[in-house]
Amino acid sequence: MNIHFRVAEKSSGTYLHLAFLRWSMVAIFIWFGIQKFTPYAADAIAPLISHSPLMSWLGVFGVRGEARIVGTIELTTAAALIIGSMIPAVSALGAAMASATFLLTTSFVLSTPGITQISPTGFPIISTLLEQFLLKDIALLAACFTLLLASLSPRAAAS
Repeated sequence: MNIHFRVAEKSSGTYLHLAFLRWSMVAIFIWFGIQKFTPYAADAIAPLISHSPLMSWLGVFGVRGEARIVGTIELTTAAALIIGSMIPAVSALGAAMASATFLLTTSFVLSTPGITQISPTGFPIISTLLEQFLLKDIALLAACFTLLLASLSPRAAAS
């Protein structure tokens, strides 16, 4: 089976509403990407990165350097999402990059010590506003994954 790429919102059927998802994600990635170039945001994400088994290696660039790398990736993802509104393969690439970003940030909830605590009733709770902020990434992951799936369409190989 071959994979056929398409611009998500230009798929067959009524997919025009996916344009709202695409452009919302573009705005989010531009906003988040630009913020990573500020000392405040760099300091805020440093503990998350330092405890991540997938990203802790970025520590070799220092707190500001690792944040700038993350910001550059986020701005590149925004650019891929923008270009993907016109080019089918880039539609899938941008959505895949965005999905990977939110898969990674969602994993911070599991890798950062002290985020999850046990309440007096024995139920796990998320401890701080920063970590609760990470939970929104589950919804953003779903939005990006929706764009990715709409950008791909299986096509049977020619016989």
